[in-house]
Amino acid sequence: MSLSFAVTWDYRCPFARNVHEHLLTGLAAGADWQVEFLPFSLGQAHVEEGQPSVWEKPEQDSGILALQAGVVVRDEFPAQFRDVHRALFGARHDDALHLEDRAVVERVLTEQGVPADVAFERIDSGKVLATVRAEHERYVESHKVWGVPTFISGEQSVFIRLMDRAPVGADPQPSIRNIERAVDLVTGWPNLNEFKHTSIPR
Repeated sequence: MSLSFAVTWDYRCPFARNVHEHLLTGLAAGADWQVEFLPFSLGQAHVEEGQPSVWEKPEQDSGILALQAGVVVRDEFPAQFRDVHRALFGARHDDALHLEDRAVVERVLTEQGVPADVAFERIDSGKVLATVRAEHERYVESHKVWGVPTFISGEQSVFIRLMDRAPVGADPQPSIRNIERAVDLVTGWPNLNEFKHTSIPR
């Protein structure tokens, strides 16, 4: 029986990058998962009271352009989504590029075979921002989601950090074990509320 769950993302978060690399690596190896990729705006989550929202002033947020690009590809170019998803995380965390720069996002889309002009047309229309807002607000309301990466399954939602990565070419078995163990904790042990190492051995 396949695992069905959702995971939030914002391309700026290194821990979201880690989890989503494991997701992508496991899926590429044929893991029997039904994964819903959910956009979550860290910028909106940190808007101070009385300040304009990201939905009102998207140009002031450094991550919302790439987040919208990811959603366009997820919804309209699903065959390219996994590659674009990994590449946008890579642009931010491997190449230290600015995801608010349209040229950076355009290059990623083009390199992965997505027509950037179509993606930007959707973004500039405001429709994609409305989608991001709706999904962000839906899970803030229903599951009290406050960050990324959050795993959601049924009525349970848990913020989970994985410390290691799964770059292209990584052995998929650790990724599959990591994700399935995480989902099992979410669904199989809801009594566990917090488990955090006091230090990270390096």
